[in-house]
Amino acid sequence: MDKDKTKKLIGQPIINQILNLIPNRKIIDIAKETGCDKYYKQIPLIKHIATMMFGILSRCNSLREICAGMLLCEGKLNHIGLTKVIPKSTLADANKNRSSDVFEMVYYMLIERYSSVLSDSRIVGLSIKQLFAVDSTTIKLFSDVLKGVGRNPKNNGKKKGGVKAHMLIDAKEGIAKFVRITVAKVHDSTFLKYIDLPKKSFVVFDKAYNKYKLFAEWTNRKIYFVTRMKDNAVYTVIKVKNSKNQEKGVLKEEHISLSYKDGKEIRALKLRRITYKDDQNRMFVFISNNFKITADEIALIYKNRWQIELLFKKIKQNFQLKYFVGDTENAIKIQIWLTLIAHLLLTIMKKKANVKMAFSNIATIIRLHLMSYVDLLAFLKKPFQTWKQKQNNLYLQLNLFG
Repeated sequence: MDKDKTKKLIGQPIINQILNLIPNRKIIDIAKETGCDKYYKQIPLIKHIATMMFGILSRCNSLREICAGMLLCEGKLNHIGLTKVIPKSTLADANKNRSSDVFEMVYYMLIERYSSVLSDSRIVGLSIKQLFAVDSTTIKLFSDVLKGVGRNPKNNGKKKGGVKAHMLIDAKEGIAKFVRITVAKVHDSTFLKYIDLPKKSFVVFDKAYNKYKLFAEWTNRKIYFVTRMKDNAVYTVIKVKNSKNQEKGVLKEEHISLSYKDGKEIRALKLRRITYKDDQNRMFVFISNNFKITADEIALIYKNRWQIELLFKKIKQNFQLKYFVGDTENAIKIQIWLTLIAHLLLTIMKKKANVKMAFSNIATIIRLHLMSYVDLLAFLKKPFQTWKQKQNNLYLQLNLFG
């Protein structure tokens, strides 16, 4: 990681071009603010991030693999601020004891820093400006952690469960804006009380998150939601509207009233209920507290909930979350936060290159050429021309000594 100033990346390995997106000054400030470097002179926060990012980007399965892999690249480590390979025991101790909250701070600092790069145009077909999606993904923990540290779990590790990453993402950017990591048994709906949504924004989630009292609070604050109605929901129909969009799948629209408890009182919540059939003849019943946008827009908003599923898929397919390099809660959280940081940095690179190349292809290129001296942005834009130019430059250099 280098200075905040933009600099030409020629002559630097790909890993350094990625780590250069993390401003050194900000990391030093976070380390000072939290005091997290006080007891870790051998592995300050900057070196901790660089070492773990090497392992995450190269998909290492253990600390031994990370340290052995870096040992083979020892001549190039000065590019990422390392004069020598961090010992395995030192890295294990840092993962165990340096608070994962520090890495959470780094993640949110990067989200704020690159907000203009990540921002995108509106979603096609929607008139709304801000759309968020909420969901969670469970990571099997006990058996996978034990395998990751070289042990053989009994009974397939089923008794120990896992961890759950609850996320709020910007549906336009496909980036997690807020994350909370809990044990797997924590119910999804508890996450909603932690999120802070801007006025007039929309949020979409599945029916596991139905909390009518919270929905009423959001309505008062002009925060809008779209979700599926629970099958056992009890409601009263206030008004039936004739659907003018049956060709778009909207079969029926109703205004309904639902009851919910607020302390000892029973209150009423007015919502829209929309019956929708998709192009595969599947039936859905949506509810929303917004009465202004069209019914087919509400259906389209729910379709965009799929963006968060795509994010989970990208993270799990392209980064190593099957094996954890530590077996403590703190070490596991650090690896999850750094995986989210890795996903964020690769997304920023993709945005800067302005290419339609699949994220998985970019992740593979980086993994295979992590220590190669190739201009990554130029390669992503014009891979064959960039590689040919690199070979020509090498040929010219060899001729100078011929």
